[in-house]
Parts: sequence; structure tokens; C-alpha cells
Amino acid sequence: MTKRNLIVLVILLGAVGVAGYQTRDSWRGDSAVTKAAPPRVVSVEVVRAERKQVPVEVSSIGAVTPISSVALKSRIETTIVGVHFEDGARVKEGDLLFTLDARQIDAQIEQAEGTLARDRAQLVGAQRDLNRFSDLIGKGATTQVNLDNAKTQADILIGTIKADQAALDNLKVQKSYTLIRAPFAGRISAANVKIGNFVRPADTAALATINQMAPVYVAFAVPQAVLNDLRDAMVAGSSRVTAIVPGSDASESGKVAMVDNTVDATTGMVIVRGIMDNTRELLWPGTLVNTRLVVRTEDAVVVPSAAVQRSQTGDFVFVVADGKAKVQPVTVSRTSEGSSVLSAGLKGDESVVTEGQLLLSNGTLVNPRERKAGA
Repeated sequence: MTKRNLIVLVILLGAVGVAGYQTRDSWRGDSAVTKAAPPRVVSVEVVRAERKQVPVEVSSIGAVTPISSVALKSRIETTIVGVHFEDGARVKEGDLLFTLDARQIDAQIEQAEGTLARDRAQLVGAQRDLNRFSDLIGKGATTQVNLDNAKTQADILIGTIKADQAALDNLKVQKSYTLIRAPFAGRISAANVKIGNFVRPADTAALATINQMAPVYVAFAVPQAVLNDLRDAMVAGSSRVTAIVPGSDASESGKVAMVDNTVDATTGMVIVRGIMDNTRELLWPGTLVNTRLVVRTEDAVVVPSAAVQRSQTGDFVFVVADGKAKVQPVTVSRTSEGSSVLSAGLKGDESVVTEGQLLLSNGTLVNPRERKAGA
């Protein structure tokens, strides 16, 4: 036997020995049955289903509108002599905003006062003549015509004095227009005129605009299906509206102030107006906000939306009981802020799986752990 054949023979004997060792259980009588693998246990996160009073909400997009808005204009033709506010400032009711030139009106007032004083003096003289003629007519020293003429003159002067007084009062009203004050509290726009500008009532542009900031209206549209519940809530005084500023957590709460008297036939929506205190001025007129309208509350079971799974047969959750996961069909009526409101399927206080559902099937052994707070 050559050296090469000897090497091949050794290799073959080694391979047969390894194969026999690896298959020893098949020819040894005491290892005929192998041990079964332990069952799989899945670690899952659970949370308790909660039965509680849940608000029925309607979400929409709304617009902030001021309750009062006024465009300030001049009621006389004159010149601006004073601007007493900063652009965009907050103003209080009665604050002086503009001062107009009143010199011409002051001169007219003095003239009217002089005319009134003159006519009053003439009335005093006419009344003396009337008294004198009244005495003389009793003595037969004058005629009835003279007495009648004196009485007519006194009545004419009385009417003239009333006209003079009315003219004077009108001029004083005109002078009051030279001081433009804030009719209500709010925020004022930039002044469109400066000192020295000539203004008149026919000007189309306003001197400035004031918008009331607190309270304010928020107008939005809701489906006609919630109209009856909304009207009942308004009667009970339980309607609530929340306006959330987009891009922030800032919000204002209020109540429904008005429901439009007509439903839009093309969209099936009705306009609702909420009133907000807005003391912090979070809601700015013209801003688009997210609104939530609470029309009523109802008793229902609530679970995190992460617990609800979907299949071809409908929604379901995994309920943990006796260390096993069980498929429980549910009916979701609505979702809100990460929670699902169930109308059927759970009674409350069940442990439902919120994480780890992909590894579960009906009857799978589980190792539950409580959901972390804020998860």
C-alpha cells in the first residue's frame, strides 16, 4: 500500500467515526425520545381600560373676530395738531387719541355767544315795553295795537334766543369733534395721519382703527347632525368651546354665544360663534385657530389608541387574562387626543396590550408590564 492510499484510508475512517458519534442517539436505546422545547412567552405592555364620563367633541377650524371694531374718522374739516398714542398700543375707553385744530370753531362759538347776549338784552327791553303797555292799556293811555305789537316783539325775541342757543350748542358739539377719544378699550392700529395733515369727513381712509381684544368671538362651522345636542347644551348652559393657537399649546376657553339661523344647504354645516374672555390676548383678530366644541358628555370605555388593532373583520384589542393574550373585537365610536372611545367590546377595567401586539396571537403566553406614565 502506497503512502497516498494510506492517507485516504485514514481520512475515511475518521469521517465514519465522526458520523457515528453524531448519530449515537439513533442507535442508543436510552435516548430515543428528545425533550420538548419550552413554550414562548412574549413581554408586552398593558394598560387598564377605563370607564368614565367622556365629552362628545366636534373639532373644526375657526377664525377670531373682534366683538367691536371702529374706524376713527374726522367729522369736521380741519388740521391734526396732536397724536397722543403709540402705534399698536393698548388703549382704554376715553383715552385721548387725536387733537384737531379748533381755533375757527372757538371764534364761531364766541360770535354765537355774543349774538345770544344781544338778543337776550333785546328781550329784556321788549318785556319792559310789554309791561309798560299793559299798565297803560288799563288806564286808557294807549291803544290795543301798541300792546299787541309789544307782545309780538317779545315773542319774536324769545324764539330768536332759542335759535341762538341751538346754534351755540351745535358749535360746542362741533368743537367736541376736535378731541377724538377711544370709544372702548382695545388695541389701536398704526396712525394713518400725522401732525399737520388736513382731514375731512369725506376721507375714505381712517385715521386709525381700534379692535376690541377682550372678549373676542371665534366663528367656526359644525355639522348639522350635532345641532340638536348643541342647542340643548346651550339651554343647559353646558356648552364649551376651546380655541387652540396653531403651533403652540396656548388655548382659550369660552362658551357658545350664537348659532346661525340657517344651515348651508350645499355643505350641511352651520356657523357657530363662541365668545372667549381672552384676557391674555392669546387670540388675535383674524387668526385661524383649531376649535373643539363640547356638545355633551356620555359614559363610555376609553383605551389608548395604540391598543386598537385593525383586521379584515374589524377592530380588536388584545386582552390579557390568566397570563394569556385573547383577541377581543371592539367597536370604536371616535378618537380624541390619542385615546379611543369604545361603544362595544369592553366593560372597563380590563388589561389591554398597548405594545408588543405583532408577536401575539389568540392564546399566546405573555409577561405583562404596566405602561409607563406619559407614554
